[in-house]
Amino acid sequence: MGKKNKLQKFSEMDTFPNVVQAAFDEVFRKDYKLKGNWSSSFFENDCPIVLELGCGKGEYTVGLARQFPDKNFIGIDIKGSRMHTGAQQAVQEGLKNAAFIRTRIELIESFFASGEVDEIWLTFPDPQMNKTRKRLTSCRFMELYARFLKPGGTVHLKTDSRFLYTYTQAMVEHNQLSVVNNFSDLYHSGFEDEILGIRTYYEERFMAHQIPIKYLSFLLDNKKPLDEPEVDIPHDIYHNAGRSVKLYENDQQAPPDLNI
Repeated sequence: MGKKNKLQKFSEMDTFPNVVQAAFDEVFRKDYKLKGNWSSSFFENDCPIVLELGCGKGEYTVGLARQFPDKNFIGIDIKGSRMHTGAQQAVQEGLKNAAFIRTRIELIESFFASGEVDEIWLTFPDPQMNKTRKRLTSCRFMELYARFLKPGGTVHLKTDSRFLYTYTQAMVEHNQLSVVNNFSDLYHSGFEDEILGIRTYYEERFMAHQIPIKYLSFLLDNKKPLDEPEVDIPHDIYHNAGRSVKLYENDQQAPPDLNI
């Protein structure tokens, strides 16, 4: 996508009533004006708030908003050109319970107060196989989520990555977090759930290559400091290649730092 097209989308999103594009100096080491006030000042109701972190095109944010008018959904991503798709769709459909924030997830605490969020969805995040601190299911991020997630709030992970799924299971078990659901092959598990049936752009791509979709949900209910598990996990042996997925026959063929 050309720079001009991206800038046009950023400009358009400034006119969308459901999009927040806060400048870096508005949120770096300071609270954004809506922090603690999303229910009263933005959504104007007291319904539960659910976040989709790394929302991409916003398929889950929009899909969940359609299914659950009694909840408020906020998609968060730094890639505004992708987010534009979901934000525009929500406006066109009149979904008053779907919103989007363009920011880095590392800055998310600037937007939400303690106990303001009920659930978190992580849909096909980068597994960051060589960078534990950047994984959205790492202890670093779990401790960040705990600052604004309600006590015992639910975290949902939906992923194609065997690596990230295995790591997250180990993190949950090591820290004695309560598991709600756990499927290593969601669409062959016999578990029927309309929420999990929402499929993202990347999900469709991976399923076309018979890569099983994994789902793990758990409660952030351990009051003790979280600790990283000591596990040795084989890397995924495929990666995004333009508009397709490049598969490798074994780990030795795979590049050292795959970006799913």
